[in-house]
Amino acid sequence: MSTNIPDTSDFTTVDELADILESEKYIADRSLATTLYLTLKLGKPLLLEGEAGVGKTEIAKVLSAALDAPLIRLQCYEGLDAANAIYEWDYPRQMLYLRTIDASGGVDQAQVRRDLFSDEFLLKRPLLQAIDASHDKSPVLLIDEIDRADQELEAFLLELLSDFQVTVPELGTIRAEHRPIVILTSNRTREIHDALKRRCLYFWVDFPSFEKELKILSAKVPDVPQKLAKQIVTFTQALREVDLFKLPGMAETLDWSAALTALGTNELNDAVVDDTLGVILKYQEDIERIQGDVAGRLVERALQAAN
Repeated sequence: MSTNIPDTSDFTTVDELADILESEKYIADRSLATTLYLTLKLGKPLLLEGEAGVGKTEIAKVLSAALDAPLIRLQCYEGLDAANAIYEWDYPRQMLYLRTIDASGGVDQAQVRRDLFSDEFLLKRPLLQAIDASHDKSPVLLIDEIDRADQELEAFLLELLSDFQVTVPELGTIRAEHRPIVILTSNRTREIHDALKRRCLYFWVDFPSFEKELKILSAKVPDVPQKLAKQIVTFTQALREVDLFKLPGMAETLDWSAALTALGTNELNDAVVDDTLGVILKYQEDIERIQGDVAGRLVERALQAAN
């Protein structure tokens, strides 16, 4: 049984898709919008790579909201194996069922065996949820931080992304009626195998330009005064020019904007920047490097740029 390519009737052009994303407060430049459009039209998985905090995961969330499609997330980590990502049997409930049947007497061994390994006792993990026949439309399957998973899981994904089916020995083969929209993200802590990359379209999510970051900030945190927003973006963009252990991403810009708004800040100054550096910098070594004179120079630069 073949699976259906996701329904894309809500848009027919790249610009229409970009407008739909913007209505969900996600600002996508044309190259990203084009890649997402092709991902949906061709039914191909999409691999997004880039630094942490640049909005890779957000793309899948916004796409789910824009298409009114279920979002299923597999968060990868070291040691995650295919079994935990696909399904498990609910052993405690199976044992309780066995004890109940045993206490009632008159056990039909064949029937018990069928019941024990039925859908009732199957715990569906994200990969099996994504191809479950109960969906009435294509879900968005987010495989987040695939670079953290072991290569054995990558090998299984090769098969899954080709056939969109999973075999449960006790139940048989389960096939997707609606092909999931698959988004994989990677922070590039290790290289993804070429065979998996070949299954996917690819896009590198870079840090946003000044204009794009300002537009995103205004959309996501509308309470920030425009003058302060320009100062924040100028400061954050300048931080990315410094040799830091971890450069701040768009997520940190938004968090800092919300923090400054909560403090009632109308304009950047040395004191408030020093006090809130922990919102945008996540390593003490980076904070110590910026705090004081460097922060002061960046504040001055931000104030001048916003005038």
